[in-house]
Amino acid sequence: MNLIISLFSGFISAFIGMTPPGLLNMTAAKVGLKEGKRNAFWFVLGAVLVIFIQVYLAVLFARIINARPDIIILLREVGLGIFTLLTIYFLGIAKKPKLKQPKIKKNSKKKRFFLGMLLSALNFFPIPYYVFVSVTLYSYAVFSLDTTSGFTFASGATLGSVLVFYFYISFFQKIEQKADFLLRNMNIIIGTITGIVSIIALINILEYYFM
Repeated sequence: MNLIISLFSGFISAFIGMTPPGLLNMTAAKVGLKEGKRNAFWFVLGAVLVIFIQVYLAVLFARIINARPDIIILLREVGLGIFTLLTIYFLGIAKKPKLKQPKIKKNSKKKRFFLGMLLSALNFFPIPYYVFVSVTLYSYAVFSLDTTSGFTFASGATLGSVLVFYFYISFFQKIEQKADFLLRNMNIIIGTITGIVSIIALINILEYYFM
């Protein structure tokens, strides 16, 4: 049962983290549109291979961090500051982004596979994101930080990422028509999310000091 929960938690975490338009999923969609689903599949395969490693490393980092309560509270305080600044930036300062789609040149399956690995490796966001998710789930006794659970969680995150890639590749034309609307409001969406995270972090810090 715990493994099922770990798998599902990884799946949901990846689905949430990967759904907003980004370099990886937009590139996968453009490859699928211009070169066919087969080349897009090889791109995705390379990307999710790196994502699996990143998520598993994040769980290992979370295990180390969890053994030091002082580090956890420090990370929460730093996270509160960072997410508060991000909320202020996205809701009050940032300009509305413009849609810039990556240019795609037709290449072999092998090149697409390594392109997926490269772009995924250059994306450092997953590691701190999954460290935060892992520590948070563990603090609520939803998730265990042992090796088996970590592997299962990473597998679930990989499956969730594949599903998001599939949606982008299969329904890119519909997404493309609505991309301008999504990007015009992306600052509000991200700012709202970071604001909610800031509130949760603040509550956790207050509970640590006063309860």
